[in-house]
Amino acid sequence: MPTRVRRFRTGLSAAALTATALGVLLPPAQAAGAGPGAAGGPQDHDKRLQRRLEQLVAQDDGPPGAIAVLTRGDRTQVYTAGVGDVATGRRPDLDDHMRIASIAKAFSGAVALRLVDEGLLSLDDTMGERLPGRPAGWHAVTLRQLLQHTSGLPDYSAAPEFLSILQADPRHLFDPRALLDFVADEPLLFRPGTLYQYSNSDNIAVALMAEQATGRRYEDLLRDLVYHPLGLRRTSLPLGYRLPRPYLHGYDVTPPAEPEDVSQALSASGVWASGGIVSTPRELGTFIRAYGGPGLLSDKTRKEQLTFRPGDSSEPAGPGTNAAGLAIYRYSTRCGVLYGHTGNFPGYTQLAATTPDGTRSLTFSINTQVNKDNKPALLARLRTAQEDFACALLEDR
Repeated sequence: MPTRVRRFRTGLSAAALTATALGVLLPPAQAAGAGPGAAGGPQDHDKRLQRRLEQLVAQDDGPPGAIAVLTRGDRTQVYTAGVGDVATGRRPDLDDHMRIASIAKAFSGAVALRLVDEGLLSLDDTMGERLPGRPAGWHAVTLRQLLQHTSGLPDYSAAPEFLSILQADPRHLFDPRALLDFVADEPLLFRPGTLYQYSNSDNIAVALMAEQATGRRYEDLLRDLVYHPLGLRRTSLPLGYRLPRPYLHGYDVTPPAEPEDVSQALSASGVWASGGIVSTPRELGTFIRAYGGPGLLSDKTRKEQLTFRPGDSSEPAGPGTNAAGLAIYRYSTRCGVLYGHTGNFPGYTQLAATTPDGTRSLTFSINTQVNKDNKPALLARLRTAQEDFACALLEDR
């Protein structure tokens, strides 16, 4: 969600409020093993990759900390730089909870596509068929178009009333199933299927269609169709503002002011199925290997999932050249192709990607928000670092 309003400090910036998909001394950067099944320690790490991570943290407007996780089969390497908590100096950890931002859209994609596999939804189902109470002008939009951001739905997260509520009370508890009401009087932005425009409204509608098709809450569908099958025990979709402990602290970094902790500054209810999920680097890797690889969906549904629109990027853009599939992106790097998703939210910027065979994954997490609107130069450096890690993942070693 790009930044759209002016910045203020004291608790939370207004820029941070809407940027989701909405002089501190740091200890030396560190590289760490990942525990059981991990590489033996810093001596097993690529020093060039470690320097890349340290350079990001060293930027004046860069994150206080970063963690990148490379998994190849049963071998995991964890690279960290800086800190996951400025107050204590604790470094980022593989099992820290964190806001995964718009990677939550891949989870709503997983739910919807698994229901397609079960015959409870079709990619050609329309909003008119599944959500007849929504504006008549939206009725022709299909599930496929929602998943690929070609629906034309106006983005509720840019609606003046939504922003006004959020700015007055960042921890306001929204009814997530009513988020689309903020734009219910607006027409489609374009004829469905003709253009690409990343919109947080799309995945709210996806979750609502999944609920209509099953008669079950979206949170329960996540549990039964995604968390349990993949053994995700530290992944959740909260509505409030609190994070489970331990967590990677997220910061608003606006030099020359000191980093401002915004980890628990706003509730997840305002982003819900489009950006509210909390997970860990370890579990995010498990998810993306299954969702981007062949482990979660049938071959037929996966073929639809991996039908890409060249040039359409995630938000923020991932490494290399981007193309949009169904709640997943293709990242064509100089070393090969990965499938995955990115996200940004106050205090966090995320990438999760996997090789097409699902045997290798990269998660790359920093604890400040970076996108093309708020920090374009830092985003360019971040994407370069991500591509270097992607190349390391794709190497045969």
